[in-house]
Amino acid sequence: MSTLLRIARKEFSAFFSSPVAFIFLGTFLAISLFIFFWVETFFSRNITEIRALFEWMPILLIFLVAAITMRMWAEEHRAGTLEFLLTSPVRPITLVLGKFLACLALIGLALLMTLPLAVTVSFLGPLDWGPVLGGYLASLFLAAAYISIGLFVSVKSENQIVSLITTSLICGLLYLIGSDTLSAFLGNQGAEILQLLGTGSRFDSITRGVIDLRDLYYYVGIMGVFLCLNIYGLEKIRWAGNPVNSNHRAWQIACGLLIANFLVANFWLAPMGELRSDMTEGDIYSISDATKSYLGQIQEPLLIRGYFSAQTHPLLAPLVPRLRDLLEEYAIAGKDKVRVEFIDPADNPELEQEAGQKYGIRPVPFQTSSKYQASVTNSYFDILIRYGDQYETLGFRDLIEIKSQNEQDLDVELRNPEYDITRAIKKVLYSYQAGGDLFSSIQKPVELTAYFSADERLPEELVQLKAALLELTQELETESNDRFTAHIVDPEADGGAVADQISQEYGFRPMAASLFDQNTFWFYMMLHSGDQHIEVPLPEDFEKESLKRSINAGLKRFATGFTKNIALSVPESTPPMPQYGIPGGGGPKFTALRELLSQEHTVIDADLSKGQVSGEADILMVAAPQELDEKELFAVDQFLMQGGTVILAASPYAIDMQRQLSMSEKKTGLKDWLEHNGVVIEQQTVLDPQNTPFPVPVQRNLGGFTIQETQLVNYPYFVDIRADGMNEDSGITSGLQQITMNWPSPITIDPEKNKDRKVIRLLESSEESWLSSSTNIQPDFQTYEELGFAVEGEQEQHLLAAVIEGGFTSYFTGKPSPLLQKEEQTEEETPPMPGQPEEEEKEEQVIARQLDKSPDTARIILFASNSFLSDTVLSISSSVNRTSYLGPIQLIANTVDWSLEDRGLLSIRGRSHFSRPFDPISKNEQLFWEYLNYAFVLLGLAIIWLIRLRIRKQAEEQQLALLQPETGRVSS
Repeated sequence: MSTLLRIARKEFSAFFSSPVAFIFLGTFLAISLFIFFWVETFFSRNITEIRALFEWMPILLIFLVAAITMRMWAEEHRAGTLEFLLTSPVRPITLVLGKFLACLALIGLALLMTLPLAVTVSFLGPLDWGPVLGGYLASLFLAAAYISIGLFVSVKSENQIVSLITTSLICGLLYLIGSDTLSAFLGNQGAEILQLLGTGSRFDSITRGVIDLRDLYYYVGIMGVFLCLNIYGLEKIRWAGNPVNSNHRAWQIACGLLIANFLVANFWLAPMGELRSDMTEGDIYSISDATKSYLGQIQEPLLIRGYFSAQTHPLLAPLVPRLRDLLEEYAIAGKDKVRVEFIDPADNPELEQEAGQKYGIRPVPFQTSSKYQASVTNSYFDILIRYGDQYETLGFRDLIEIKSQNEQDLDVELRNPEYDITRAIKKVLYSYQAGGDLFSSIQKPVELTAYFSADERLPEELVQLKAALLELTQELETESNDRFTAHIVDPEADGGAVADQISQEYGFRPMAASLFDQNTFWFYMMLHSGDQHIEVPLPEDFEKESLKRSINAGLKRFATGFTKNIALSVPESTPPMPQYGIPGGGGPKFTALRELLSQEHTVIDADLSKGQVSGEADILMVAAPQELDEKELFAVDQFLMQGGTVILAASPYAIDMQRQLSMSEKKTGLKDWLEHNGVVIEQQTVLDPQNTPFPVPVQRNLGGFTIQETQLVNYPYFVDIRADGMNEDSGITSGLQQITMNWPSPITIDPEKNKDRKVIRLLESSEESWLSSSTNIQPDFQTYEELGFAVEGEQEQHLLAAVIEGGFTSYFTGKPSPLLQKEEQTEEETPPMPGQPEEEEKEEQVIARQLDKSPDTARIILFASNSFLSDTVLSISSSVNRTSYLGPIQLIANTVDWSLEDRGLLSIRGRSHFSRPFDPISKNEQLFWEYLNYAFVLLGLAIIWLIRLRIRKQAEEQQLALLQPETGRVSS
């Protein structure tokens, strides 16, 4: 070992005894920095990662390693010292390993000098060090494999230039084998085989942050093969001129067996997928505990089938092996309950026909172009999840995320495949269970208490409904297997003690059939299980089936494994009528919001004009409300009083982007109601120097002519909220690195009214933000060059979203119910003609059911922006970011999951790793960080130069000492 280390030190010092090391290191570092900052445009990518450095590393290492290994044996050939080395008592294996370690040490030094890049990125944003460590580990193993190839080529050639070219060709060929350029000509299976053989594809797998023993051994195998050939090559030089003997044949057999073992071990390790370590933050490339919990609920076989065509788009082809690996982990976690299949529909016509007719899976035409021709390829990139008679499909649009740097440079990645697949599994699982036994999913007994007055005090419709309830409860008690009981209590019996109790605890108050009806009565239903209480609303039509649906909806809140219902209220859009020249419009559209929420839950339209929300709704969401009347406000208020969660996206301003960018004041109808509950949306907007760009029309004076053009400018009304403005402890912002709030207003929380409630400050602007009361939202860069708007008043942090949880009192306490107030006759109503008998209209029976108090589970979640969820604003943000921007909608999805206490999908959604943006920095700051890295490189090279000078000085002193005679000999 000591001899080996002395040889390694001697060879390593030899690099610095001449300008070789200095030139190679300087060139490598200069190219690395140029690629990182200029070719890959790190600052414009705005992502906290150094993947751009490692993407080019396999190519850079080819030429760097070829340059430093070309002289290792070729120089010995040229100088005639190779025969001296082979006749020395040092074994050839020691010589080979000594040179190998010296070259690897030089590569390690070069990689070490790139470490300031990672440190720089970590200062700018939240860097995940797992992929960084994986990248450096992969670089060392790849360099070691290249070094072994270079040493073998060098021992076979006496010419350094020939050695350089041959090494580059062999290493380049191994890289090209697994590249997308070559694998695109083959199908998925052929491409996967080539990727197993390619050095670059194995390298990419490790740089993700997943250390797979199979990938590491692949490089070890290459090292073993070529080091063995190197040693055998030296032995053959020693035998030169000697007749072949048994010792020579033994060397040949031993080398052949070693090489065969190195190669065969790759096939032996191939099926061992569990030999891997996920080094990423949060283990994002491993199956989460939440996914395992959903798989643990499976009682019937679950089928996961991947439809992947052999010929597909070249940007999608590299994603297929990663999806295969992930789905295989589902099979391992689900054991015998999960079956995973992979098919190419072109090879299975029957399954292709079934996919199209039964599941709606059809090929997608992808247009591809090369240097010589353009073509269209129809291919499949779909996943089917089937459980019982329920199924969900995921297409490529559901699985990938596209980010473009320009029109030619597209970056395609899997968005968060575990979340998408687990979400689909949850949906089919819950949908299947919803058609089965309801009480099998209820863990604790549930009791229904009906607070009904005597029949003589009830209207006829309620007497019949009471009888229907008795029939239903008997049926439910029979089906429940002792998990459901029901009883009726007359609140007015025994002096009204029960009436006083339910008024104080639940906020119930006597009902009436009309506004001036003196006959009041009680007709409330409550479900109890442990500390959880849920009020069952009255059905609108007083029918038995409607009552059954209301009770089942309440029971499902005590159960697990059922799809939840979201009542969504958005402004109505006027349909276009081109025949009259009337364009469509009437308010912002929220199609993307509805589609995303529908992926996990059932979205029902909330008609607030009836004065109540459907009893099947678990959450009420109101987006961009417009002048809610008393009935609509009463519906929102009473849903909150039932202990529900009300999600609001509202502000006192409306944005018009159809003709020109403008803002006007708009009443929501929620102002007094929110103030009653201790929340105020100020009649102002928040502007922030930390913002996202926005394409706005800008006027430019050109030679006396005013030209209006659209430019991408910083826009303070688009408040960019980063980690320091998010409440990460709540879990609602899980998985979100950035949120843009468009034209938001500040929120003020009344501490006195909310002293007994839980308040979560969810989103806040930066400390440099300010408020404005102006409705002019067009930037003026001629007057205000930097931001386009004047900075007004004090700059400080402002609250933009909040959660208030606890007990609330009704806004309508002490007021008559809006449901009993008759609407005045409108002008459009035509009175009957004289002498014509009036038609008798049968009035619908209205029961004034009103709650004055909510349980402590009630929540108001407020986002102070009318437009940040609208389709128009999302499309603008997507065009600016050059990717599909769904951050605000994902925030709402998180909010819904958090409100439903579904922490499983919420935790999986937080594992997304495609985009980790850092806070925007100025041009001067960008130059500072870039020049700082150049300074570190120059400092490192200066240190290397000093080391080189010292080594040369030591070498000269040793030579002088050898030339000078010994002291004693001179005296004699």
